[in-house]
Amino acid sequence: MKYCIECGSKLELKVLEHEGIIPYCPTCGQYRFEIFNTAVSMIVTTKSFDKVLLIEQYGKKRYILVAGYINKSENAEDAAKREIMEEVGLKVEKLYFQKTEYYAPSNTLMINFIAIVEDTLVTPNFEIDDYAWFSKEEARDKIAKGSLAEQFYALFLKRVEHHEL
Repeated sequence: MKYCIECGSKLELKVLEHEGIIPYCPTCGQYRFEIFNTAVSMIVTTKSFDKVLLIEQYGKKRYILVAGYINKSENAEDAAKREIMEEVGLKVEKLYFQKTEYYAPSNTLMINFIAIVEDTLVTPNFEIDDYAWFSKEEARDKIAKGSLAEQFYALFLKRVEHHEL
């Protein structure tokens, strides 16, 4: 961040005790912490964890997790449930927080959940190019390699294997 979000003045780097070097607006007299997006991503699964839903979006032929940005004044849990309902038409029965990870390409803090859904009848909206239910093993092989989704999915598999859900 190079300019103040309030007044537009050029920011200076200044030491803030107990925080380190932080952008500072000399006009407003305020420190300006970095701003980033927040989004949710969900491993959508059945109660028995035997099937996992993956989607394709934006014309890319790769499978990813259901995901979306958090709206202003919305908490992450509600955003996760809303995104699943909007994108694939499924109602979430249980939601488990899993992990957060910063995703630099879109300047986004991703908040990952495991979402257990009541049904497997998907009714995709216009945002979804394709979707499929996979076994846990198939999903591991189908999910985009080197992606943040792959990292979240590996953690999910460990949690299921160790009966942590």
